[in-house]
Amino acid sequence: MIRKLNFFTIFLFAAILFAGEKNKNTTILISFDGFRWDYPYRGLTPNLDAVSAEGVTALSLKPVFPSKTFPNHIAIITGCYPQKHGIIANSFLDKETGRRYRIGDTAEVRKSYWYKREFFWETAMKNDIICASYFWPGSEINDAQRYPDYREYYEHNRDYKIRIEGVLEWIALPENKRPGFITLYFDATDTYGHAFGTNSTQVDSAIGVLDSMIGLLRDGIMKLGMKDSVNLIIVSDHGMINTPQDMIINMDTVLTDVSFRLTDTGPLSGIKTELDYKVLREKISHINHVSVYKKNEMPKYFYYSENEDIDDILLVADPGYTITSGERRPYSSGGNHGYDNNAIEMHGIFFAAGPDFKINYRTGTLKNIDIYPMLCRLFDIEPADGIDGTLENIEYILRK
Repeated sequence: MIRKLNFFTIFLFAAILFAGEKNKNTTILISFDGFRWDYPYRGLTPNLDAVSAEGVTALSLKPVFPSKTFPNHIAIITGCYPQKHGIIANSFLDKETGRRYRIGDTAEVRKSYWYKREFFWETAMKNDIICASYFWPGSEINDAQRYPDYREYYEHNRDYKIRIEGVLEWIALPENKRPGFITLYFDATDTYGHAFGTNSTQVDSAIGVLDSMIGLLRDGIMKLGMKDSVNLIIVSDHGMINTPQDMIINMDTVLTDVSFRLTDTGPLSGIKTELDYKVLREKISHINHVSVYKKNEMPKYFYYSENEDIDDILLVADPGYTITSGERRPYSSGGNHGYDNNAIEMHGIFFAAGPDFKINYRTGTLKNIDIYPMLCRLFDIEPADGIDGTLENIEYILRK
C-alpha cells in the first residue's frame, strides 16, 4: 500500500510539473510580403519545398479586407479584423483628431494611439516569454509597455542576409536571454510585384531570393544544433494581381456633372460628395467593375463597417481594376492588392515546420486571424479578450 501511494504521489507531482511548464521552443514568424499563394508552384522554391515536406502546408492563407500590408500584418499579430484593431488601411484619416496614419510617416506609425488591440508579443511578454522583432508593422511602437524585448527599426534596404544573421544571433543567446518568439519580414515579392507584375522575371528572381533566405536560416539553425527546438512559420500578408492600364476606371468620366473627391486610389476608395446616395449609386450602376456601398451596408463577410474612421461611402473595384480620378496617378500599373479578400489572387502562403507541427501535412485555406490564437496555444497562454480569430479553425495542424 505504501509503495503504491508513493508511486501515485510521484506520478501526480510530475504531472503537475509538466502541466505548468511553458513551451521552451522558439517560434519564428516570417512574412514574405505579397508572396501570392501559387508562387511556390513555379519550381523556384526548393527550401520551401523542404519545409513543406517536414511540416504543414496550407493551400492558401486568406487575408482580411482590405488585402493591404499593414491591415493584414496587424491582423496576423492581433487576431482581429481591421475594424477592431484600428489599422483600416495603409493610409487613413482619424476623424476624431484629424490626424492621418500613413505607412510612410515613421513618426505617426510609431504612436501607440493607433493600435487598438494587443499584439501577440504583448500577450507573450505578460507571460514571461521573451520576444523579438526583426521588422513587423507595429513593433516600432513608442510605448515601452507594448514593444518587444528586442527589436530592430525598419530599414527597407537592409541586406537580407544581415536580417538572417540577426535572428540567428538571438537564437544563439543563453536560454535565459533567448527569445521564445521572433518576427522577421521581407518585402521583395511585394516590391517587384507592384513594379513589374506577377509574371515578370523580376518577381521570379524575388521568389528565388526569399526562398534562399529560408535556406540560410535553416542551415544556421542546424549549425546551432537547434533544429528540434525551433518552429518556423512562413506566411504572407496578401497576394497580388496584375493591373493593366486598360482596367483603370477614372471616376471623372463616370461622374461628369458631379462634384466629388476620392479619399484614395486603387482597389478601394471612399468618395465624398453632396450627391444623394441613391442618385450616386444609380450614376455608378452602369460601371460593371465598381461597387458602391454605404459603410453600414458593406457585405458582412468583409468585416469592414464597425469603425468610425471607415469612410461613409465606399467604392470597391473588382480584382485587377483601379479606381482613380483627374490627374491622380494610380499606385501601380504593374500589380496591386487590396481587393476582395475572397479572391484567390489576394491569398498568400502558409508553411510551418518544427517540433510543434505535424509532419508532411496538407490542409486547405487558413485564415490569417487564426494565427494569433494558434501562437497562444503553442505557448500555452491565454489569448487577449475579444479576438476574432478562432483556435478551433487551425489547432489541428499542431502535434499536441
